[in-house]
Amino acid sequence: MGGCRVWGQAWGGWRRGLWIRATPTAAGFGTKARHQLQRRGASKPSDPPGDQPFPGLLRPETFSREELVDVLRAAVVDRKGPLVTLNKPQGLPVTGKPGELTLLSVLPELSRSLGLGEQELQVVRASGKEASGLVLLSSCPQTASRLHKFFTHSQRARRPTATYCAVTDGIPVTSEGKIQAALKLEHVDGVNLVVPVQSPTRKDIMEGVKRTLSHFRVVATGSGCALVQLQPLTVFPSQLQAHMALQLCPVLGDHTYSARVGTVLGQRFLLPVESTKAQRQVLYEALLSRLCLTPSQAARLPLHLHLHCLHLPGARPRDPPIELLAPLPSYFSRTLQCLGLHYQ
Repeated sequence: MGGCRVWGQAWGGWRRGLWIRATPTAAGFGTKARHQLQRRGASKPSDPPGDQPFPGLLRPETFSREELVDVLRAAVVDRKGPLVTLNKPQGLPVTGKPGELTLLSVLPELSRSLGLGEQELQVVRASGKEASGLVLLSSCPQTASRLHKFFTHSQRARRPTATYCAVTDGIPVTSEGKIQAALKLEHVDGVNLVVPVQSPTRKDIMEGVKRTLSHFRVVATGSGCALVQLQPLTVFPSQLQAHMALQLCPVLGDHTYSARVGTVLGQRFLLPVESTKAQRQVLYEALLSRLCLTPSQAARLPLHLHLHCLHLPGARPRDPPIELLAPLPSYFSRTLQCLGLHYQ
């Protein structure tokens, strides 16, 4: 409980501006973590750095438990009192089946690695498996409970607390707006997929259909793509990927829902969900050229969806929210550079 006693101190530290915003030059969570693994004797990337299409991209599924703990320790961007904030690599699941290597499964080892002793970390907020970005952990149950209540209350009040950055294949028709859709999970070919539901009935809602809402804002455009800020106002699996596909602008690297967008004579349209199977995202030759990717490399393109910012409650009820930031992954920054998209 020692961590709980410094709750006010931790919050006060952020309020006084002690939170260090990681700069793009530090963005390569992957760079630091990769060096960490190399010091431990892990194999180095086979390609020279200049030839890597996805710099800084890690493959968490190939790690041992010890290696994953090293990577996560290197990914810590700030610690204040009981709170630990890290920049999660793309592809690392937060939870999973028993025996699977996940963030949750290595929290006991990570807690000990960070010198927390018996104060085991628990997840307060995290980006999904395919997304990269912020993970907020707490070693104090009371602190975690207060933050969970804050996020739940904010969701009910439709106040955004999370901002994602995404690169989309296609440019939204409007520069800013809201995306509303009723979504449900369906088990298709052994995989849970998100499916939109038109005009859901009361029975649909009772059977798991959820009305979802996201806000989007286009930050920059170029080469037929867009850099978009996304703020989910509801919580549903793969909500942001499904929403952007419904906007005919799938997220770059979305190898699941991008297949629902078809093109005829340069005009995009939604394909029937029931006749569309998840498949690797297909990019036009001009876009592949701008990204300096071959078709086989594009098939391994990581999802360009990054939980960039979280808002936490201030130290006192009337204080403004506190902003936590996680830098973009190196491969994400490379994509922005290739497409001429600029992010302040």
